[in-house]
Amino acid sequence: MDRVIKVNFPDGQRIEADVQGKVIKSDRPVDMGGEGTEPTPFALFLTSIATCAGMYALGFCQSRDLSTEGMVLTLVSKKNEQADLKNRIIIKLKLPDGFPEKYKRPILRTMDQCSVKQFILNPPEFFMETE
Repeated sequence: MDRVIKVNFPDGQRIEADVQGKVIKSDRPVDMGGEGTEPTPFALFLTSIATCAGMYALGFCQSRDLSTEGMVLTLVSKKNEQADLKNRIIIKLKLPDGFPEKYKRPILRTMDQCSVKQFILNPPEFFMETE
């Protein structure tokens, strides 16, 4: 199935993407000439990884009738300043009180299957065209 995202350029450094009839806004920070009113595209990229892992964790819990009350997922992106070392993304899942021990490793394995992460590990080809 083809996915189509249309991006408009309303003014300044802001952009608006139409995704399945919903508008997602982005802007550059003030120090890069934007107004800093919206997340940057890279922040949205990281957000897609975090929310995807979160969806997998939520689905895991829902399929087992496990409570998600108090569950919080946090993504930390660490940039390594040494050119020969990779950047790191750390995803931490705070589990609800009383979360069964037997499900702690399985929920992490489930989150590891996030389709956004898998897409990054098997990158697409990019083609740029004009109309």
